[in-house]
Amino acid sequence: MVLAVDLGGTKTAIALVDEHGAVHRRWGLPAARTLEATVSQVAEAAAEGGGPGDAVGVIVPGIYNPAAGRAWCPNLWGRIEVPLRQALEAALGVDVFIDSDRAGSVLAEAWLGAARGLADVLFVAIGTGIGIGILSGGRVVRGAGGVAGAAGWFALTTEWRDAYAEVGCWEAEAAGPAVARHAGLPDAAAVVAAARAGDSGALAALDRAARFTAMGVANLISAFDPEAVVLGGGFLVGAGDLLLDRIRAEVPRWAQPIAASRCRIELTRFGADAGLLGAARLALERT
Repeated sequence: MVLAVDLGGTKTAIALVDEHGAVHRRWGLPAARTLEATVSQVAEAAAEGGGPGDAVGVIVPGIYNPAAGRAWCPNLWGRIEVPLRQALEAALGVDVFIDSDRAGSVLAEAWLGAARGLADVLFVAIGTGIGIGILSGGRVVRGAGGVAGAAGWFALTTEWRDAYAEVGCWEAEAAGPAVARHAGLPDAAAVVAAARAGDSGALAALDRAARFTAMGVANLISAFDPEAVVLGGGFLVGAGDLLLDRIRAEVPRWAQPIAASRCRIELTRFGADAGLLGAARLALERT
């Protein structure tokens, strides 16, 4: 049994998970905005659950430096690296294993999800932002400084917009806030609801997002030659059934044809639980 922690930008999800992926108890809490508050949330949940189990797995919405044990998550703790591993291990008394939410999601899908048993998998998370989990030869690809997978910065057009300097081209054109902006609605959930009701503006905004996302996925397939690409994240969990066929149809136009012909494109089977199960897998792999 391990304690799995998904530190999201708006909420903290915590669960006790066994070696088969079964969730035995879970907590849902508002996101903490300081390191101290984050540690308190996790420690209190562990105490309520009878202890932290054999180890703790944590995924963060940002960049994790494993050599230093420090995490950079500006939407949680500001633009500084915090000593997350040291603080949690001191409070919990067991080993703590940490990685990005991108890595956690791809580990979950290859463990029990839409890419179960596969060694070369990409997880494309599209919500407020866009990030990619990369599993190559059964190993998570993190890059020299933990930044690998920041695919929201993919350049998918030759026309520069100032918004690209802040979040990147793909993210500025196809993440949840961009879809809402193009549809003239308050948020992505409202766009999805309007599209299901047949609203032409909402349908056009989703079609535009699907085209940009297909280009991004095609670039990933050409670069990594994966066995499967799994689509998830808050926006795609809500809108995936409206976008999946469109993305599947468009990808072959842009991707390397041999790689594209043998790569499956699937929706996540876990919804919002992909992060939690990925955090659990992170800990179970090390125990």
